[in-house]
Amino acid sequence: MENTVPDVKILSEFRAILGPKGYSDEPDMIAPWLTDWRGRFTGTAPALLSPANTHEVAAVVKLAAQHRISLVPQGGNSGMVAGATPDTSGQQLILSLRRMTHMTVMDKKDGLICCDAGVILQNLHEATAAAGRRFPLTLGGKGSATVGGLISTNAGGTQVLRHGTMRMLVAGLEAVLPDGSIYDAMTPLKKDNRGYDLKQLLIGAEGTIGIVTKAILHTVPALIDRCVVWVGVDSPAQAYDLLLFMLRHGRERLEGFEILPQRALDAVTTHIAGTRPPLDTEHRWHALMEFVQDDSTQMSPAELATHLLEKAMGKNLLGNATIASSDAQAEAFWKIRDSIAEAERAAGPALQHDISVPVSAMARFIEDESPVIEKTYPGTKTLAFGHLGDGNIHFHVKAPDGIEMTSWYAGDGKAITSHVYDRVRAYGGSLSAEHGIGQAKIAEFERLTEPARLAALRAIKNALDPLGIMNPGKLVPLD
Repeated sequence: MENTVPDVKILSEFRAILGPKGYSDEPDMIAPWLTDWRGRFTGTAPALLSPANTHEVAAVVKLAAQHRISLVPQGGNSGMVAGATPDTSGQQLILSLRRMTHMTVMDKKDGLICCDAGVILQNLHEATAAAGRRFPLTLGGKGSATVGGLISTNAGGTQVLRHGTMRMLVAGLEAVLPDGSIYDAMTPLKKDNRGYDLKQLLIGAEGTIGIVTKAILHTVPALIDRCVVWVGVDSPAQAYDLLLFMLRHGRERLEGFEILPQRALDAVTTHIAGTRPPLDTEHRWHALMEFVQDDSTQMSPAELATHLLEKAMGKNLLGNATIASSDAQAEAFWKIRDSIAEAERAAGPALQHDISVPVSAMARFIEDESPVIEKTYPGTKTLAFGHLGDGNIHFHVKAPDGIEMTSWYAGDGKAITSHVYDRVRAYGGSLSAEHGIGQAKIAEFERLTEPARLAALRAIKNALDPLGIMNPGKLVPLD
């Protein structure tokens, strides 16, 4: 469906709605928002629209529908699949939610907080802490990721093991639909059986059927204490056995369990200032665990961790371990995990595959599939790390040194990605665990997805966005 290239007259109508603070067609102002975080996709846009509230968003969308102008919703522009990047047609306008930053603690007893879509995750953490609560989702990009983006991609992060993805943390939602109407599901009902749940459709929809403008989010009790542990292990399989042991004996207290190879640790300590190996012994693989206490009647997490580590050591489930002796050291441990993507980017170009397989198959996937890639494509190096507790693997493949990147991405890079996703399908997994489909995965998504799922996605998209103006070219393959 062909949409309109916005001309000067149409752009002036958007300017009239938003005023000088909310409208810009200055190339220097727009340029930083035209390229995705990984630098793989760059588009063009004649204007950057930055509404200050839901009613301005609704007015913008209504005008866009009137003129059939395509909109690309954007939060912190920190996504991994170019889901918030315009194409090169010059037809699409960026609709930024970054000016919408209001927060209100609604009910301290219920632990609910109301946030505009542009609220930055780190600011949300600070606001809930000030209210004596916490928001239990975090990730490496917390300083730029926004609530709207987290909802629209159904973000996961490192605390999914205990608290679930963003879908589990959204109690209420407001969104502007493709015709400019406002969908209000902000009442946090425990039970609501009125048919299709549009709120759940919008979560993870990448802005393709509506623009999330506001949300009511669950928070949890503030931590009394925590204990962060760094463990050296021989293999992902041993790490999995360690995870099962920790879940068996401390499930309600274990909030995070991450694994990473020595190769990832080396990259971080080489490229990220202020980082160093937590252990004085070398190990092929490492696990990062966090135990928490949010009830005064519970055993201290350090005491629990020490007890469990001693038992695990006796069962040969780990090689060495160290417990962070302070909050600063705990943060230093987590900084290593959170800096892997940044370190990898500094080390050179790579393919990033955010995939999931059944938890029980994650170790086998890493151990069996990594050497196949490196043998089949000489000079490549695999880097697999992630959330072992939920089966989410960040399976990256570093390009050979000294190659011409554009041709490599189009040749071997494309073949590698197809191979990885074929193997994921063979394991019964998903080619997108927590970052979405965006532009980067849409072709492979269409190739590998069963017809019934594709037909349903297209039917929903066409029903709610018949003009095709909402983030076209993302998530939903064209008919």
